[in-house]
Amino acid sequence: MSSPVIRRFVSMLELLNRGRFIEKCDEHLEKAIETLEALPDQKGTVTINLAVTVHYDSGRLEIKPSIKSKLPEEKAFSGTPFWTHEGALSVQHPSQIDMFAGPRVTERDRDAG
Repeated sequence: MSSPVIRRFVSMLELLNRGRFIEKCDEHLEKAIETLEALPDQKGTVTINLAVTVHYDSGRLEIKPSIKSKLPEEKAFSGTPFWTHEGALSVQHPSQIDMFAGPRVTERDRDAG
């Protein structure tokens, strides 16, 4: 018996590296979906590149596949503003520090007391 002739690209892909290549393709797709579903903005793009190199030598073909994924980059944290106050960090603007200290005693309060 002779082996069946392969005429479909998809059928050839399933045979590469005894099926391990198509398993790797499935892994890339699964990782892409997981990554996209986990994006905080619920939007993103994944690119999966599949390359098949076909080398011919005197009637013999050698087919070498490769797959690569480009996942969305993790979003960087936004900046947090700080100011310096008395040689340290403060989250309050320097001109507003006294604003939150509570009521101030005025000359009038001192004279009344």
